[in-house]
Amino acid sequence: MNSQFTKIIRILLGIVLLAFGLNKLLSTPFIPLPELPQKAGDFMASLGATGYVLKTVGLIEIGIGILLLLKKWVAFALIALVPISLNILLFHLFLDVSGIIGAVVVATLNGILIYKHWPQFRPLFA
Repeated sequence: MNSQFTKIIRILLGIVLLAFGLNKLLSTPFIPLPELPQKAGDFMASLGATGYVLKTVGLIEIGIGILLLLKKWVAFALIALVPISLNILLFHLFLDVSGIIGAVVVATLNGILIYKHWPQFRPLFA
């Protein structure tokens, strides 16, 4: 659980979440948003029009990223990330297949870390 590999994966995932979370909160994103297919663009526009969904997801991503970088409550952060990474994966699978690589990377890193921290989750399934 404390191997160099796990540490690198944890830090990499933390940085990715922090960057993309901050990108959602800024009025002018520092990571350029790609051109989305019509249905994906409509979906993202509707989420943005609510005024709170993307900001809330961004804040949660930032919080999880900080927890991973500080190595605090890692198991909690990983479980909190599951619905977000699953939604990212499903969004790209059904609406924007061209961007699925990033989604697969986030979901895979999350899965690897959950596997590495599995002893902390075992009591949930006893």
